[in-house]
Amino acid sequence: MKAVVSRGKYFIYPIVVFLLLILLFPFFVMVSTAFKPLEEVYANPPHWIPREVRLQNFVDIWSKYPLGAYFRNSFIIAAGTTLLNMALCIPAAYAAARINFRSKSLVMYLFLVVQMFSPVIVIISLFKIISSLGLLDNLFALVLTNGVFTLAFSIWLLSGYFRSIPKEIEEASLIDGCSRLQSVVRVLLPVAMPGLVTTIIYTFITAWNEFMFALTFITSMEKRPLTLGLYNFIGRWTVQWHYLMAAALLALLPVVFLFLFIEKELVQGLAGGAIKG
Repeated sequence: MKAVVSRGKYFIYPIVVFLLLILLFPFFVMVSTAFKPLEEVYANPPHWIPREVRLQNFVDIWSKYPLGAYFRNSFIIAAGTTLLNMALCIPAAYAAARINFRSKSLVMYLFLVVQMFSPVIVIISLFKIISSLGLLDNLFALVLTNGVFTLAFSIWLLSGYFRSIPKEIEEASLIDGCSRLQSVVRVLLPVAMPGLVTTIIYTFITAWNEFMFALTFITSMEKRPLTLGLYNFIGRWTVQWHYLMAAALLALLPVVFLFLFIEKELVQGLAGGAIKG
């Protein structure tokens, strides 16, 4: 049996490597184009490895375009959305996990139904609502809409993690004199750290990559997030691919660094949850 399994690995590994190469190929093209001069971008046949590594591309996009402002706006939107989402979804998820009420299952399934709808369906209605609130061309409009559209999945995800934590942990803290709020903050949330981190990552990345709401609600150049700012490199007759790919590469870095930073917290939270459980 072991011999059959070991022989099977020789067939599985090449398939996995081949699929990884296909998935990573667009990222390779992006990195390669980001370091090319413009004339080499349009070379035929293409040069997969830049013959001239041009770091000036990254200098140009910072000096010729307000890329710093785009990064700042995207960070404000993503961080604000994450804070709003966590402030709303933690009590809602706790209530869904610990409090029994009529039609609880129906409510949870409705959360999933809401998540199924594309924002395109309600974009006109949202525009009218945002306009009536006087929030057009305001970053808070993007924080609000992104927070609303990430809330349903966050509640579903976090409530499932809360349900997996034994009630006896909270009951022990209540016996020791903690209030319900103290029990949640001091006991439940530290144990639920892996679920919290997963929710934070999902919310932040979703808000960081959002495009349609920003295109609809933001008109000022200085208030554009990074996803809209990348359009500066797409002209009517030509596309500055070397600048576009350089900016896209920089746009990936905050998300990558966030994941690498939170990965430690995720592992620690899993270990702590296992010990406390």
